[in-house]
Amino acid sequence: MGVSIRDVAARAGVSVGTVSNVLNRPDSVPEATLERVRSAIAELGYVRNDAARQLRAGRSTTVGLVVLDARNPFFTDVARGADDEAALHGLSVLIGNSDEHPERELRLVSHFEEQRAHGLLISPIGDDVARLREIRERGIPVVLVDRTVAGSGFSSVAVDDVHGGELAARHLLDAGRRRIAYVGGPAGLRQVADRAEGARRAVAAVDGASLDLAAVASLTVAEGRTAGERLAALPAAERPDAVFAANDLIALGVLQALALAGVSVPGDVALIGYDDIDFAAAATVPLSSIRQPSRRMGATALSILVEEAADPSLAPRDVVFEPELVVRASTGG
Repeated sequence: MGVSIRDVAARAGVSVGTVSNVLNRPDSVPEATLERVRSAIAELGYVRNDAARQLRAGRSTTVGLVVLDARNPFFTDVARGADDEAALHGLSVLIGNSDEHPERELRLVSHFEEQRAHGLLISPIGDDVARLREIRERGIPVVLVDRTVAGSGFSSVAVDDVHGGELAARHLLDAGRRRIAYVGGPAGLRQVADRAEGARRAVAAVDGASLDLAAVASLTVAEGRTAGERLAALPAAERPDAVFAANDLIALGVLQALALAGVSVPGDVALIGYDDIDFAAAATVPLSSIRQPSRRMGATALSILVEEAADPSLAPRDVVFEPELVVRASTGG
């Protein structure tokens, strides 16, 4: 049987209440008593039952973060920013990966509610946020990350993906490219759809330019490689002269497939990605990309969550960051 708080009190010759004060409000305890209790804790090897304490408090010190793909370095950076901010508030971040599957997302949301999470940061797959409203009504604040849902009533932290799509396509057009393929999917992801919409707007403003959608099942290197193989197999006269990938992982897969097929980047096909992950600059042909302030997004979302946990009556806020074009060799930069 483990060492209890009563055992510590007996060893130190103090009350259970004093031990509790040492653990939770050390500033209220005289220095001599503080040292005596801490010595007893060390001698006995006492470890506080934080789960029981959090159960009594009705909320844990853990923040749930549900992302679309934990393998994507963009979300790793978002998590790092959230965790850095969480540490300032005595909180920790636990990541759950929905893998772009609604059922898995639902299980993760339910799990964090069952664990009485301090709050939930989530990049939701679709626009149906009814389940998120339920857990907020039961006292768990929720902040959306990397997207907004119009009329949802939730605070959100995101990037203007429509503008980002425009930046990417306009850069390709300014480089003289006219047949652009947008490689992204699934279409149900708002980020994917918004980036495509931005690209459409840029292409529509240029005579003779076209935009073809090359759908993929997920935002992964493997899916990008498959899309790149299809593009490389086209006759040169029919092949697009530029590719805008919905994220850098897809762009890296496309780059691999084109290189293996002997298609020159950027000579035959200019290529730009999205997110500006570290691997983009380190690619064999360094990738042009649209940069998102990922760490800042995570930190901002966590900060808002803490404020809403302290005061649930706060009005929801939408924080929208501006994306940035980063030009490298894959588009001739």
